[in-house]
Amino acid sequence: MKGNMEERACHLALYIIENRATVRTAARQFGISKSTVHKDLIERLPAFNRPLYLQVKRILEENKAERHIRGGIATRRKYKGM
Repeated sequence: MKGNMEERACHLALYIIENRATVRTAARQFGISKSTVHKDLIERLPAFNRPLYLQVKRILEENKAERHIRGGIATRRKYKGM
């Protein structure tokens, strides 16, 4: 999935929208870095597909607002041995 950047950005956006995935999950799924996912979605996608960008932006903002909760849950699991 390292070919066309526009195509990759669209695939990433659709994956995140369909699965309500985080940037980290999408990066793992596509075999690229988190910074590449973020750059594709935030910088490249708005240039050629604004409606898709607006949809994925909503999910990314939601994930950002919830990340402190996810971090707390992960820490709890770590120390409880789950």
